[in-house]
Amino acid sequence: MKRWQWALRLLTRRMWFRAALFCLFALALSLAGALAGHTISYEFAARVGAQSVDNILNVLASSMLAVTTFSLTAMVSAYAGATTNITPRAVQLLVDDTTAQNALATFLGSFLFAVAGIIALSTGLYGETGRVILLAGTILVIVVIVLTFLRWIQHITQFGRVGDTIGRVERAASHAVEMMALRPRFGTNEQTSAPHEAILIVHPKIGRITHIDMGQLGDVARDTGAVITLTALPGAFAEPGRMIAWSLEPLDEEQRARIVDAFTVSSNRAFDHDPRFGLVVLSEIASRALSPAVNDPGTAIAVIEAGTRILAAMLRHDPKAEFAIPPGVNLPPFNFSDLIEDMFRPISRDGAGIVEVGIRLQKALVSLASVSAEAHENCRNEAADALERACEGLSSQADREHLLKVYEDAWGGTLING
Repeated sequence: MKRWQWALRLLTRRMWFRAALFCLFALALSLAGALAGHTISYEFAARVGAQSVDNILNVLASSMLAVTTFSLTAMVSAYAGATTNITPRAVQLLVDDTTAQNALATFLGSFLFAVAGIIALSTGLYGETGRVILLAGTILVIVVIVLTFLRWIQHITQFGRVGDTIGRVERAASHAVEMMALRPRFGTNEQTSAPHEAILIVHPKIGRITHIDMGQLGDVARDTGAVITLTALPGAFAEPGRMIAWSLEPLDEEQRARIVDAFTVSSNRAFDHDPRFGLVVLSEIASRALSPAVNDPGTAIAVIEAGTRILAAMLRHDPKAEFAIPPGVNLPPFNFSDLIEDMFRPISRDGAGIVEVGIRLQKALVSLASVSAEAHENCRNEAADALERACEGLSSQADREHLLKVYEDAWGGTLING
């Protein structure tokens, strides 16, 4: 995805964007009668009762202002509830919700449509025949309002709830998995390093990498004949002292600037190209649920199952041609040990005293190991770590023995290093 496409995608997600489009459409519709009113005969206008449009617009204006205020209040309450009770990192997915944005845009646009129509009527802009077109537009707007309101009523019953938020994070992470150019790497985590004679590329900004324009990097590699090796993926922290790429070929200032410009750095991480961030957010939801103030192991188990589906999709991932790495660019894959650690380590730590959470963790890791034999060692190591933490946290000997039996049945051996 090109950088301008990424910027356009972010723009269309802004809450004001849809509202502005619908408002412009509503204003254009309300003024259409002034331009096309001469095409309607006076007899037809009298027969359809176009004079009643004044009262309809007054009702529409007063009611839509109240509905818009109510909808905005409900959305803000959902954001605040998610921030307090779930995790602040998931709020962005609620803000980007298209159904909520469409509802707010429809109600606000309908209010402006009614106000613009009332003003135009008071000035005599429409005339007697232009009212027919305004009446037709009003009926169309009412139909859109009714359909949107019915959908909004159904949507708001789940909007911002824990289960709804978990599903949103899972879908966002799964979409990021589909855009991965490589399958994860297995085994131990290796430190990335560059040859001593390499040209190092650093980013002047401090923040999180949210997007990498692979096409632009490919263009630089083609123009210079260099091989550009990346050392940072979306989600990595960029700073002037940290290398993000290197090349053995000499690069001038303009070429280095083009490489740096291919990296979009923001103050916060984004879900789109960073499946690891989705796993981190899921683990935060589980940790909040496992806190003594909440004490909701059922939510933690639901998070484990969602994370397992995402990780399984990574193991089965078949990179698509449209996301292929361009020639001359080397991209490091995600390390699978980091992924399962981000997902399961906080849950095994905070849920160490709950046997049900420990059992579900063991079964989840076994499921992942059965998906790919390459992941067996990483999954077994993580299962052993979870078992150690659980054995220290469980107060019941019976629970410890039960969990140990689950581990032995799953992995065919006793606790590693213990």
